[in-house]
Amino acid sequence: MDEPSPANAYQREYAHLLISSYRHWTGDELVAIGSDCGERAQALFRAKFAVVAHGVDVDPVFVYGNCTALELFELGWREFVELPSRRSAEPINRSERERLLAAVTAKGFIDNYRGVRISATGKKFSIERATVWNLVDECGVYRGQAARFDTWVML
Repeated sequence: MDEPSPANAYQREYAHLLISSYRHWTGDELVAIGSDCGERAQALFRAKFAVVAHGVDVDPVFVYGNCTALELFELGWREFVELPSRRSAEPINRSERERLLAAVTAKGFIDNYRGVRISATGKKFSIERATVWNLVDECGVYRGQAARFDTWVML
């Protein structure tokens, strides 16, 4: 997938998957509902909160990160979407991350998650009050998982 931009309507279809799945599981809106699909996609990519998503591979790779997430992880789009999502946590924290993802798979979503992540340059940050949810398309097909958080502290 190419980096969201005006040329590809900010990956409108994938943004719709993120937004509609979030609404399905939480009952809340990820971005303002008054705008059209393209505007919501742009608002999601430019949001002040972080959104990341990975696919369904055995070792899932990130497939989406908005501008805030790219800044936090200190990566450009191309590098981010080639990164196995497990590498966003230090090895010592990966078992905790695996338990989290298993719980999300079983329940559909969790909120109030907290954990430590690491940027490409080795900077650690703690995320607080994150929501993690399953991505399910309109046909009910599981497409991965996503996370949203707006509170983090650099360690």
